[in-house]
Amino acid sequence: MQFIENIPADFINFALVTIFSLLIGLEQRWFHADVKEGQLFGTDRTYTFIGILGFVSYIISPHNLVVFVSAGFAIVGLLAIFYYQKIKNLNLYGLTSIILALLTYSLAPLLYTKPLWLTILLVTIILILTELKDTFWKLTSSFGRHEFISLAKFLIIAGIILPLLPTGNISSFIPMSPFKIWLVVVVISSVSYLSYILQKFVFPQKGIYLASILGGLYSSTVTTIVLAKKSKSENLSPVQTASSISLATSMMYIRIFIFALIFNISLAKSLLPYLAILELIALLTAAYFIYFKTQEIVSANSLENNQNPLEFKTAIVFAMLFLFISLITTYTLQYYGNKGLNTLALIVGVSDITPFILNLFTGDYQVSTQAIILAALLAITSNSIIKMVYAIVLSNRESRKFIVFSFSTVILASISISLWLASV
Repeated sequence: MQFIENIPADFINFALVTIFSLLIGLEQRWFHADVKEGQLFGTDRTYTFIGILGFVSYIISPHNLVVFVSAGFAIVGLLAIFYYQKIKNLNLYGLTSIILALLTYSLAPLLYTKPLWLTILLVTIILILTELKDTFWKLTSSFGRHEFISLAKFLIIAGIILPLLPTGNISSFIPMSPFKIWLVVVVISSVSYLSYILQKFVFPQKGIYLASILGGLYSSTVTTIVLAKKSKSENLSPVQTASSISLATSMMYIRIFIFALIFNISLAKSLLPYLAILELIALLTAAYFIYFKTQEIVSANSLENNQNPLEFKTAIVFAMLFLFISLITTYTLQYYGNKGLNTLALIVGVSDITPFILNLFTGDYQVSTQAIILAALLAITSNSIIKMVYAIVLSNRESRKFIVFSFSTVILASISISLWLASV
């Protein structure tokens, strides 16, 4: 250990610059293996020498950087001449190799002035981005102009509107600030947008089960409706219908836990055991259908449910709905107490429970953690019942008994947990 401590820092930095430069050069040699000699200014040795030149130029005069800047201009001049000749003789315009050479030249001052992890991160990003060229081409070919507009919308929602909103509560009757209301919108949009991106770009040829999981992350209710309709329109087997719906339902519990974890960690810890039980039952139900009823499975590829969730109108509607639920919840607690909150939970469960759940997680209500958990579970129970009704009505006749079984397991479990909590 003492031996390592006695090694001069300049020696260690020189070795690191040499190794990192050589890695970049070797990667360039492999990546341009099919390129004819003379079309590149160099690969492994050239990049290594550029890195060493940057090191020597920097340590000669690290305070005023005269030598480093002068040598840098010389490198730029040589690269400019090469690039001019490349365009003139070969009609090729790629700049990647030249930019990588300049980054390699800058490794030494980066090592001396910044933490080592930053230099390692830079080299890692260089290697990864270079190798992902073909992947980026395929990805951009699947992008439409609407995708960039959607990304811009998300940046506006999360990066511009949110920081500008006041953090004080709207009033004494509404224990919620405009910032917190819009933060909820940002979180919902983030989860939905991530699910959308995964479905469309990461897993475009996904199977029905993976599609159900990703769709459930976006909205288990929407996914349940799509799956039920699919059982009629595309001859989806009863087993696939029920097991896919169970998988989508299981994502609802994960989604709710993520929201709790973001807004109220202590509540998330208390809620975790109950959600874990429901999650396990939903997964076991899906596994039962998949592994013990395999003979009834037919081919099915994916869900056509890739509608982009990022719309300003949707965000505004959700924010208004969230505010309305906050008013109703405050009024209910003030005049009817915990019993009124439980009744409200059962009522809102017939629609989208997300605004109500998030209100419970983010509002400064004078109720116990147990009361919040019970209300959340009642809303989940009510929502599961209405989803079962949707699925039964919209699916084919053969799927209905499987759907009833898949929903009954989680509904009975959530009712049992709710009754136990109410009696404690």
